[in-house]
Amino acid sequence: MEKSSWRVGTLLIALLFCAFMGGCAAPPVQTDTVYFSPRGGCTDAIVRNLAAARESVLVQAYSFTSEPIAEALVKAHRRGVNVQVILDKSQRTEKHSVAHLLRAAGIPVFIDDKYAIAHNKVMVIDGRVVITGSFNFTKAAEVSNAENLLVIEDEEIAGIYALNWQNHQARSKPYEQKAADKRE
Repeated sequence: MEKSSWRVGTLLIALLFCAFMGGCAAPPVQTDTVYFSPRGGCTDAIVRNLAAARESVLVQAYSFTSEPIAEALVKAHRRGVNVQVILDKSQRTEKHSVAHLLRAAGIPVFIDDKYAIAHNKVMVIDGRVVITGSFNFTKAAEVSNAENLLVIEDEEIAGIYALNWQNHQARSKPYEQKAADKRE
């Protein structure tokens, strides 16, 4: 049986089980999935996975201007999920960066300024799901650009990415809100 057929069959069994048992606490999240933009569902896949987060979300982003993704991180934080974000130094001055929104919600935001660019696009969710690819967390990435996103469920890979996140965080500086943002 092909892998995609196996996933569909597994999903149907899970849905039938939930229906038989009177419902499930949360809908199953499809993992090990590839998405392509423009308009390929990358943002929706990220938001769905963030909605399923229960313990932690570690983010590394080069460009982060997507309000739906930022809102999903804030919702996770409000549910008690430990959310932490590392951004490239360009996000200090990017006009549409969501850094200030995340920080205002109480999410720790750090700036990785040790490299020419911190070109990561990674999320590690609950130490078992990795979201990565060329997909920047921006509206343009979803609607205009040709980008890709991979959702991987693997604790070993997630551990490697989490360790890399920790190494970058140790060298990063806390995000300082721009004066213009403070007036808004």
